[in-house]
Amino acid sequence: MRASRLLSIVLLLQNRGRMTAQELADELEVSVRTVYRDMDSLSAAGIPVCGDPGHGGGFALLDGYRTRLTGLHSDEADALALAGLPGPAAELGLGSVLAAAQLKLDAALPPALRARSARVRERFHLDAPGWYRDAESLPHLPAVADAVWNQQPLRIRYRRWAEPREVDRDLSPLGIVLKGGTWYLVAAGTAGSGGIRTYRVSQIQELAPGTEPFEMPADFDLAEYWQASLADFDARRFRGHAVVRLSPETMRRLPDLFESAVLDAVGSSARPPDTHGWIEAFIPIESTTHALGEIFRIGWGVEVLAPPELRQLVAQTAAGMLSLHSRE
Repeated sequence: MRASRLLSIVLLLQNRGRMTAQELADELEVSVRTVYRDMDSLSAAGIPVCGDPGHGGGFALLDGYRTRLTGLHSDEADALALAGLPGPAAELGLGSVLAAAQLKLDAALPPALRARSARVRERFHLDAPGWYRDAESLPHLPAVADAVWNQQPLRIRYRRWAEPREVDRDLSPLGIVLKGGTWYLVAAGTAGSGGIRTYRVSQIQELAPGTEPFEMPADFDLAEYWQASLADFDARRFRGHAVVRLSPETMRRLPDLFESAVLDAVGSSARPPDTHGWIEAFIPIESTTHALGEIFRIGWGVEVLAPPELRQLVAQTAAGMLSLHSRE
């Protein structure tokens, strides 16, 4: 554990430059006193660490000192091999860059870990798109990623669901997200054209990058924004709930039929099973029409108790299907 921490200190100073004892302690989740002891150990081992006291001081490696990528244990080498994600990297236009980086990493690893890393890549494969659909056409994804990286503004023509279907937007691109095989651009509107919003990259019809870089918002955190955006999406999407009775067989199939929001609602609201094993529970719904399709996905093993309009719609639709399929 201590040897791993000492290596982490060397790599932190090598990658970030000068750091204070407090910054190192926060990063490594140890006390400042432990950091000072570790610095003494590194100096004793011949690592050229120097420390400057006072305001603006801190610890740093002597100019020109670099360490080879040693000290990796097997789990870390496995994790690095899995982190390559060749499919998404190729979509971003970084396939050749990733391959070159992997070659350099392999060259730096000890022989045993190099063989282990190659074995991981041979036996694990990421296929990001969901079932029953092809990967999206993403001609503008590399340009979007380049604009995000270089903080270049974008003017896009975007195809959306609402009318007018195609709109022009001036954006400051803040980040990109890969969710369930779909790429999204997170961007702020420029010139007073709105706050931070999410755009599906495949729906960008035209794109023109600007020339003057913009300043990233100091308080923006992409991961925090995305989690808050997902929560807000669910809150706006589910506008009501239905009360249903579910058969034992349906309860067993539920994880294969519905997303986590529905499963959580059923789990938290389910009443004790009746004498036949049927369970009464709440499920969130987007609308009566949308809920009808979800109910028919389940089949015979569900009864809608409320709202009355959904129960009536299910009955009418089922009667119509029965009449249609009863014809000679």
